[in-house]
Order: sequence, then structure tokens, then C-alpha cells
Amino acid sequence: MKRKKDDLDRLTEKLLKQDPSFQEELDRADQAWDIAFQIHDLREKAKMTQKQLAELVGTKQSNIARIENADYTGYTLKTLEKVTKALHAKLEIKIVSHTNTPVAQT
Repeated sequence: MKRKKDDLDRLTEKLLKQDPSFQEELDRADQAWDIAFQIHDLREKAKMTQKQLAELVGTKQSNIARIENADYTGYTLKTLEKVTKALHAKLEIKIVSHTNTPVAQT
């Protein structure tokens, strides 16, 4: 069954029509939410507090809280690697083309 559109759906469609670059912002926010929730969920499954994870990573609890905040995007690859290692997880990064056009080889 298809979900009925709500006010947020209509507003999003309107904003995208007015400014197509808004999609980039939505995609960036989606990525941030995804990273924050994955780290939070892995930490919870490991039955660790933010403070315990911070000690394993070599940082402060407030930094772990910041990483688990979906509004935060200031983490580095090195930080994400440390966090995933401490959580006995593997960090995977995938770059996907927006088009089906092959990239020119030089």
C-alpha cells in the first residue's frame, strides 16, 4: 500500500522544484543520519556507554555524543575508522556515479 503524501512531502517537492540543489542538502543530511544511527546502534548492541567507547577510541564522551548526533558532519575518516574498530565493525565507503555515463580513462 502506498503511503499518502503529507505536508512535509509536499513542501519537499516544492523546494526541489524551486531549487534542485536542495537535493544535495537532503542527501548530505541523509548520510549524516545514517552514520549517526549506525554508530549509536552498534554501540548499544555492544552494551557500551558513550564514555566507554570514547575511552577505547582515545577521545572524550562529548565527541562520541557529537558523532552520534545526526546534525554533525565534522568527523574525519580517521575518527570513523577508530570508532568502527573499537566497535569491532568494518568501515566501508562506496562512491557511486550519479549517471550511467562511463568515466573517461586517461
